[in-house]
Amino acid sequence: MAFYESVYIARPDISGAQVEALTQRLTEIIEAGGGRVTKNEYWGLKNLAYRIKKNRKGHFSLLNIDAPSDAVGEYERNMRLSEDVLRYLTVRVDELDENPSIMMTRGSRDDRGRGRGRGFGGRDGPRPQSAPPAEAGAAKAEDKPEAKTEDKPADKPKETTE
Repeated sequence: MAFYESVYIARPDISGAQVEALTQRLTEIIEAGGGRVTKNEYWGLKNLAYRIKKNRKGHFSLLNIDAPSDAVGEYERNMRLSEDVLRYLTVRVDELDENPSIMMTRGSRDDRGRGRGRGFGGRDGPRPQSAPPAEAGAAKAEDKPEAKTEDKPADKPKETTE
């Protein structure tokens, strides 16, 4: 038997319980074909990068599958027929990873470092620089002679010549 990782996106208007029921139904199809599902992860309702069938969000689920190719073909056929599945992707892998996926191990947004990895001027403003940039040909303030300015009283009226 071969190893597969499969991710599918379900419609956002169904509940989490209905997604679990859909996953259970798909697991039964794999088991009926002589395979087994070694890992089942529900990633939650997430924003999509672009609209899929007029939807901006979707329920994401991951299944690690150890099954013959005929069982996976039947599994994919049922996902194509299901109106609840927006998209799916099944990839054959060399070995199954029993550890939680990166989507499950990520912390919340508050646990991440702030402002790093977002490019220049992220949410927290520009990154600090080690030294200010030097301007070419500019002299330091100590090297320049001070310019003398005349004090003009503000209340002195202007003289006009007519």
